[in-house]
Amino acid sequence: MKQAVQKVGRSLSAMVMPNLGAFIAWGLITALFIPTGWIPNAKLSAMVDPMLKYLLPLLIGYTGGFMVYKVRGGVVGAIATIGVIMGASIPMFLGAMAAGPLGGWCIKKFDESAEGKIPAGFEMLVNNFSAGIIGAILSILFYLVIGPLAEAATNGLGAGVQWLVDRKMLPFASILVEPAKVLFLNNAINHGVFTPLGTQQSQEIGRSIYYMIESNPGPGLGLLLAYCLIGKGSAKSSAPGAAIIHFLGGIHEIYFPYVLMNPVLILAMIGGGFTGVLVLGLFGGGLIAPASPGSIFAELMMTPKGAHVANILGILAGGAVTFFLSMLLLKAFGKDDADLDAAKEKTRANKAESKGMSIAETSVAWGREGGAIKKIIFACDAGMGSSAMGATKLRKKIQAAGFTDITVAHSPVGEIPADVDLIICHKELGERARKANSSARLVTITDFLNAPEYEEVIKSLKK
Repeated sequence: MKQAVQKVGRSLSAMVMPNLGAFIAWGLITALFIPTGWIPNAKLSAMVDPMLKYLLPLLIGYTGGFMVYKVRGGVVGAIATIGVIMGASIPMFLGAMAAGPLGGWCIKKFDESAEGKIPAGFEMLVNNFSAGIIGAILSILFYLVIGPLAEAATNGLGAGVQWLVDRKMLPFASILVEPAKVLFLNNAINHGVFTPLGTQQSQEIGRSIYYMIESNPGPGLGLLLAYCLIGKGSAKSSAPGAAIIHFLGGIHEIYFPYVLMNPVLILAMIGGGFTGVLVLGLFGGGLIAPASPGSIFAELMMTPKGAHVANILGILAGGAVTFFLSMLLLKAFGKDDADLDAAKEKTRANKAESKGMSIAETSVAWGREGGAIKKIIFACDAGMGSSAMGATKLRKKIQAAGFTDITVAHSPVGEIPADVDLIICHKELGERARKANSSARLVTITDFLNAPEYEEVIKSLKK
């Protein structure tokens, strides 16, 4: 069951995460220009509804098709998605998540069946008409059948969450969300359920609490501050830096090992999450669009007019409760520092499992024959979080070593450019990185912050 949920979560989040910039753009335009916004403008606010109903679902559908069969799959996926958009009266995010991959899969299967059977000179004709015909059939199917079903499913999910809201029970969602985050199941819940529901609610009332159920950085900050005060050894010494990266940078993964080192602390995380959602609900908090990554800056930027006090209270309350509960639990059940490395390994294992991979060591191909290193790519699953942090860290080290002509960038592991000379990624992503670019040198690491491989890279560059 866990693996099934993880697989669904990977698929849903992979369609939403590359398009979070579009969600944020929609959120900013909404927050600024709607009648209750910061600077109301009737002409500019006219973009809000088309972006919500057409742009965002089409982007998700294209991305879903692209995941299956690159650009050709993305095009057919987008054609199929327009059917589900027109077949429903609400924004069709869940429908797009079904239409996009199905469109990509259908055109992929057609191309596989037609391979080697097309007469010479007719390739472009067959390619264009096959995509058009399959896309047209799928769009009609989704318009007549799938659109209404997807709308019913979305309304069902909304009704379930609304049932919790009506009974003042939404904070109890933290009982599922907080353990899910540590086990890397959060994407299935956050991007698969909360983002679509939040977008619909935000359109209706101008904000949504759903966006903050998972992204609230308060509980994680409270946990790390407790380690700063009464932690032991490397856990205590590393907690301040982790707190800064988590709260300001929005990289929540960095606190997961601290929970796994003392699993009883999940109770503190649940307590903080529960309190944060409770306070947000009482004071009318919420965001206008998803906050990604979940940093305090992103939370404040996505906060609509009139909700800043409520959101800050929700973050602080969640952090305070987690802090005090963590202090009590660490004093009563805290383990010694020897468990931190094992906890980090457990975190990596959970992350690898969430991506459907093995934690087994991948080969390090740094010693492979090749030319001078001019371009280095850090790769992670989405290309926005830990890889960006690692790229920044290595870039500073390389510049300090006197190498000013070397480019260090970051990207999703599935989109590594062809002209890269060296790839650096988590070891559980090594196989995917090698498939994405088999010609570049590869270094796999286990910790983007304190990887000894960074120094090895510098030494090799000097050689």
